[in-house]
Order: sequence, then structure tokens, then C-alpha cells
Amino acid sequence: MKLALHWKIMIGLALGIGVGLVLNTYGPSIREAAAGADGAPTFVTGVIDFIVNLNLVVGDLFKRSLQFIAVPIILFAMILAVGSLGDLRTLGRLGSKTIGLFMVTAFISVVFGLGLVNIIQPGGSRFISDDARAALLASTESGTAERVITASKSTRVWDLVREVMPTNPFDALARGDMLQVVVFALMLGIALSLLPKERSRPVIEVVEGLNEAFISIVRAIMRTAPVGVFCLIVPIVANLGFDVLASLGAYCFTVLLGLLLIQFVIYTFVVRIFAGIPLRTFFRGIAHVQMVAFSSSSSAATLPVTMEAVRTKLGVPRDIASFACAMGAKINMDGTALMQAIATVFLAQFYGIELTLMQQASIVFTAVFAAIGSPGIPSGGMVMLVIVLRSVGVPGEGIAMILAVDRVLDMCRTVVNVTGDAAVAVAVAGTEGCLNSEQPSSEAQPREAAH
Repeated sequence: MKLALHWKIMIGLALGIGVGLVLNTYGPSIREAAAGADGAPTFVTGVIDFIVNLNLVVGDLFKRSLQFIAVPIILFAMILAVGSLGDLRTLGRLGSKTIGLFMVTAFISVVFGLGLVNIIQPGGSRFISDDARAALLASTESGTAERVITASKSTRVWDLVREVMPTNPFDALARGDMLQVVVFALMLGIALSLLPKERSRPVIEVVEGLNEAFISIVRAIMRTAPVGVFCLIVPIVANLGFDVLASLGAYCFTVLLGLLLIQFVIYTFVVRIFAGIPLRTFFRGIAHVQMVAFSSSSSAATLPVTMEAVRTKLGVPRDIASFACAMGAKINMDGTALMQAIATVFLAQFYGIELTLMQQASIVFTAVFAAIGSPGIPSGGMVMLVIVLRSVGVPGEGIAMILAVDRVLDMCRTVVNVTGDAAVAVAVAGTEGCLNSEQPSSEAQPREAAH
């Protein structure tokens, strides 16, 4: 089929949602009808199990392939981006613009979230009846949140600063700690840029060759994306229950409305003001990135696809695309920060805890830093949500009641996070005067060449 990749992925996504809904509705009855008289397995149930397991394996292989490619492509792309600049002042300028935009959009996102949750009040009696409240409270007694609470860690400023520096770069690469990998790549790139050209050039050429090789792997993986997205989305939709979703409908609506505001108000403003490219061009260029982000729920796994799209579809030079997207995969978590702010106030409303204006103001800063500390994995933001809840005295056990609906919300906020990475990349390129959106090239080009 001669369709654009994003249309193929959209078809796979739609088919996966449809199949998942059918399995969610009729799956138990189909299995019961196919089983033997005494409930024993039959040939038909064996076929059903084989298809289910095959779907799970194919989806997991697709996701693992993206995760496999994320760390090396960050490492090599960042080394090339920094090593090719040759000027630490240019690096400082690009870094200040990139991090500045990420931080500003994050703070605005949290303020939007706090405004929405205070206006809508999804945790109040208007949306949650006494029966639903009792049922949700009962669900928190099962200890579901205990694992999340145990996995939480400190987000104090000094602890965050300490975590930035890897004690062993190879350990950081093995664990996939994106922030430490970025720091390692920055240090190595700066060191190469300070060496004489005749000493650094052989290393740069090796890194450049490896970078191009991994980009080729990304392109090959993306050819299988429609099938991979289908296999990822089917079990997620099939396992969703609608009872809890109905009880938490107002909470879900508040989060989704906030995500829409981030995507179509904040990022639209950033793209139009700093890049000046048509919004249709921008969103069409990252359409397949958003599909992959939605199905994988992992900004880290989507990173190589994001970098490839902003280079080849939006005309962002290689060094800026590598730098901005790699930084964004770790520190740009606007959707996650918004969710943490809304979830904190929602649970406070649910438990009848009155939050003062100062407490809500503290949520703004805590949520931003907690989002930065969130791992780029499915539902990674829930781990750091514990810190935000503790900062204002809201019981962490309340996480258990929103975990049931967080899978879908996590998919949506991952879309917002990767959209923010792309928006900041084109914005920085626009302010540098090197955005080539009219004639984007599939070849990686350094920023100097774009001038």
C-alpha cells in the first residue's frame, strides 16, 4: 500500500483498538464456549492462547527494539552534535535556549493543570458518589500502591544534581539512565571538540559511521511499526475495565483536557513564534512519532523515531535535533508534570484534604522536578508522583485507585512529551536561523551546513 507511514500506523492503531474492544467484551465468553465440557483446554483454546502469546511477543519485540536503539543513538548523536560545534559558546547558547524552553513550558503546564483541577474538582462529591468512593477506597487496601511507593526516590535539588554525574559511564549505558548518558556524551563531545582536529577527526568519523548505522536500523524498525503498534495496543485495550473508568471519568477528562491545552496551545505558540512553520507541516511531520509514542508509552523508546522525524520531515539540522531531542527525552516531561499536579489535588479532594494556596504553589515546583526525575518508561511518572503527594501530606496509597486508568493516560501524555521535544527542536533551530523546513533532507546535516 502506497500510504504515508503515519497512515499505516494509524490503521494498525485503529485495528488494534477495535480488536482489543472485541476481546474485552466477548473474550471470556469466547474462551468459555471453546473450552471442553469440564473446562479442560481444547484445540480451539490452544489456538487462542497461541495467537494471544504471539501478539504479546511481537508487540514486546517491537518495543524492545526501540529501547535497544535509544541509548546508543543518544550517545553517538550527542557526541557528534557537541563535537561538531567546535565552540563552547555555541553549545552554551543552544543549551540555554533548549533547557529554558523546556522549563518554561513545564511550569506553564503545571499551572494549567492546577487551574483545571480546581475548576472542575474531579475528586469532589459532584462526580464521585459515596458508593463509588467506598469502592475506590477498598481498592487501595489491596496494597497495589506499595510497590510504587517503595520505588520512589528523593527529588531534592541536591539529590538531583548528584544523580546527574555517573560514577561509571558504562553502568549508566547498561542501565539506560538517559540523563547520565547525556552528561557522558556531552563531556566526551566537549573533550573531542577541544582536541586538535587531526587527533579528534578519526574518532568523530567512527562515531559518525556508527550513528548512521543505527539510524539505518531505526528506519528498518519503522517499516514494521504498523504491525508493532497493533500488537502493543491490543492487550492494553483488551485488559481495560470500564467500571473504574466510569468512576474516575472526571479525573480522566481533566487530565486529557490539560494535555490538549499543552499540545494545541503551548506547543502551537512555541512553534509559531520561534519557528514560524505552518502548524499543519509540524504536526504532519511528527504524526507517526505520536503514534509510536501512544502505543509504546515510552518517551525513551520513541526517541530515535523523534530524532529522525525532526531531521527528515521538519528540516532541523542534525546537531540541534540530536541535542534538543536527547535532552527532551529526559527533562521535558510536561504531560507528566501536569498529571502529577492534577492527581495530587484530585486525591486531596477525594480524601477531603484542604490544600492552601502555598501548598498548591509548592506543587508547581515539586511536580516539575519530579517529572524530570521520572524514568522514560510506561507509567514512570507514577513512581515520582509519590514525592509530590508526600510534599503536601496526601496519602500515597491513593495512587492505587488511579493506577487502573493511568495506562491510557500515560499513553496520551507520552504523545504530549514527544511533541514537546519536537516543538523545542524546531523552535531552537528557528532562533538559530537554520531551520530548513521547505526542503528537509533525509541525510543528517550539521548546523553549519544548513547555513
